[in-house]
Amino acid sequence: MSPEIVTIIGLVVIFAIATFLPINMGALAFTAAFVIGTLSVGLSTDDILGGFPAELVVTLIGVTYLFAIAQNNGTVDLLVRGAVRMVGGHVAAIPWIMFAVTALLTAIGALSPAAVAIIAPIALTFAARHDISPLLMGMMVIHGAQGGGFSPISVYGVTVNTIVEDEGLQGSPVTVFLGSLFFNLAIALVLFFVLGGRQLLGRKVAVAFPAAGPDEETTVRGHGAAPGPAVGGGDDAALDGGEAAPKVGIDQVMTLVGLAAVAVLALVFDINIGFLAITVATVLALFAAARHKGAVSQISWSTVLLIAGVLSYVFVLQEAGTIDYVGEAVIGLGVPLLIALLLAYIGGIVSAFASSTAIIGVAIALAVPFLQDGDIGTVGVIVALSVASTIVDVSPFSTNGALVLANAQDVDRDRFYKQILAYSGIVVAVGPLLAWLVFVVPGWL
Repeated sequence: MSPEIVTIIGLVVIFAIATFLPINMGALAFTAAFVIGTLSVGLSTDDILGGFPAELVVTLIGVTYLFAIAQNNGTVDLLVRGAVRMVGGHVAAIPWIMFAVTALLTAIGALSPAAVAIIAPIALTFAARHDISPLLMGMMVIHGAQGGGFSPISVYGVTVNTIVEDEGLQGSPVTVFLGSLFFNLAIALVLFFVLGGRQLLGRKVAVAFPAAGPDEETTVRGHGAAPGPAVGGGDDAALDGGEAAPKVGIDQVMTLVGLAAVAVLALVFDINIGFLAITVATVLALFAAARHKGAVSQISWSTVLLIAGVLSYVFVLQEAGTIDYVGEAVIGLGVPLLIALLLAYIGGIVSAFASSTAIIGVAIALAVPFLQDGDIGTVGVIVALSVASTIVDVSPFSTNGALVLANAQDVDRDRFYKQILAYSGIVVAVGPLLAWLVFVVPGWL
């Protein structure tokens, strides 16, 4: 059997095992890279290590370490409290604030599941207290996370842009970011009106916060609502009909300045964002070593393993000639538009059950040969594949969808599960097609 076929079979096996068993796909990919690379492709272990994505790994470690510190010192809570406070009690604005805050968190480097895990409990608590559709609120949080997820300094964005640059393709990090942002924003707008947002217009409640340090949680309550615990279990220090501005400490100020510095230096001066993030995180840790001693354990090591393993296996695919093999077969179809659509659906369907980050890398790698042929707009295809592979994270089988399901309050759990499943089915069926129509077809015409 040829190395090309063996590596393709290996890829299918990796995704199949990771879908049905709780095994990190990166570990499976490293194993396949070693076994298939040495036995079938004829690579040495040094050759395989040459394909290890060191720069991307440093970036992932840096941004997740910095975000862990920002979460620990209350900067994330400060952003959430400030954003909710801005709406002044207008109920209809709350879902959009949740969308915006989650988008901001992923845009500055938070992993999508991490951002959803932070915001979903707050959003769904508010939804339960003020008769807002939990499906609306939960999906606004997820689409917000996906909307901000492709900024040039985010995990998704760095992953995609690194692959594009390494393959010598035409890239546009800003276009990828804005394409995903506005696509998810459009979906959120439709959801808002379909799932009862119109009935929220004009409603207003009191919004109060504990005037406390960064470790205390946000409390959001309406007039006449029954007393209940603050989100996350903090003490309820809401003021009757008034607001107390949350305190801002030196830790939060330094973290905000650090985040801004990372963004400016990385985007304007093109300095490696991984080293920047680690440097800023280390400086912040020096000023509060005891508080942040556990931040390193909060680095998303599972995601680092996932991406490093998958991209190392992609390197083996390249060395085996699999990418060219698939590319020639695809180009042989002679219909680039159809090829792009098929890849978008493959990305969407697989990502609904497996890792979006992993499938993005594979989908773009498989698209490289026909993109290099120049018969179709490269940037449009990359945006479409990126969007199609991530919007399906609303699935209850994905981490984001599962987090929303788990944090819903005062709902029939089975009925809510079926609602999420039905919505994710619509997204999987229609989302890749819409992404293809919006981003690929105009570049072809």
